[in-house]
Amino acid sequence: MTDKFSFGFAPITCHAWNKDRTQIAISPNSAEVHIYKKTAQDWVLLDVLRQHDLRVTGIDWAPQSNRIVTCAADRNAYVWTQDGPDQKWKPTLVLLRINRAATCVKWSPLENKFAVGSGARLISVCYFEKENDWWVSKHIKKPLRSTVMAIDWHPNNVLLAAGSTDFKVRIFSAYIKDIEEKPQPTVWGTKMPLGQLMQEFPNNPIGGGGWVHDISFSHNGHKLAWVGHDSSICVADGETGSVVSLRAGFLPFLAVVWISPDSIVAAGHCLTPTMFRLTKTPDGNKLESLGKVEQGEQRKEQSGLSAMRKFQSLDRHARVLNDEDMELDSLHQNAVTALKIHTGSKENAIKLSTSSIDGQIILWDLQTLVRRMKQMVL
Repeated sequence: MTDKFSFGFAPITCHAWNKDRTQIAISPNSAEVHIYKKTAQDWVLLDVLRQHDLRVTGIDWAPQSNRIVTCAADRNAYVWTQDGPDQKWKPTLVLLRINRAATCVKWSPLENKFAVGSGARLISVCYFEKENDWWVSKHIKKPLRSTVMAIDWHPNNVLLAAGSTDFKVRIFSAYIKDIEEKPQPTVWGTKMPLGQLMQEFPNNPIGGGGWVHDISFSHNGHKLAWVGHDSSICVADGETGSVVSLRAGFLPFLAVVWISPDSIVAAGHCLTPTMFRLTKTPDGNKLESLGKVEQGEQRKEQSGLSAMRKFQSLDRHARVLNDEDMELDSLHQNAVTALKIHTGSKENAIKLSTSSIDGQIILWDLQTLVRRMKQMVL
């Protein structure tokens, strides 16, 4: 079962939900961020955040502190808070100290810092300095050699995974001694000064390669999944040190997230989210595709004709293509740009949300696919 929401014709490059999922922040492929609230009838525009000069590339909404952080191609990041009786969002500039576009941003699990990836071949780890009442950043540079495309925090609030266009995935320490206690050892390493390289993996070690578009730690932080532009999906296991890779028979994925301890969902140019399962075998871990997330019975009935038969019918009857003929057999009509957990957590996700270049936000109910997966196991 799915729910589809349209926010116009402009592409949605990124989106984020508030804590109770009654509001959503989206960027319509511009320098603005739009805040919508769900009503009984429709989504109502509450506020428009206009502080960036160029296209917004990342949004993250902290559930506990109710702060929004945004980054953009103008090399800036802002932390937005609701102040005053009007409850309007007010920006605070963050000193990123970068000379290229910011590409992604994400709050840490404890929400006391956030990380910003950029085209400057570095990651800015930002935290609030109470003495001077401003947000400052410290840089993670080596051995990054290209644009950082995606980041994700480990549950311990210290380790940070980054995927970049040099075909590599790396795990760094983002420990800020001024604001947090000394971290405990993890499966990825023990010594964790700021900027320490804990692990490094090539994208798709079995061959090929490509830009790393997105990465995701598992719920306990013991595994790391990522997707590359070579249509591959990979999982590194910190406990065994092994990496498994699967070259999917789809167009490249742009987003990936864990939905259970052994299940992953990825989405991108193939339009419909696809589910993968990681299983243990005598020879090690095995990654397999479970197929696309259910689209609903009504959509299945509409997708009976293949593209070839559709165009053969048009040619036979000498008809001209119209909007209905051009509609694809998927709910999204263009590439998926972001994939977020709407209901649940990485340990047990119930609903996912996807944003797309077609200007739509779609909620995907995973329960149907999970039941089908259990039947396959039995």
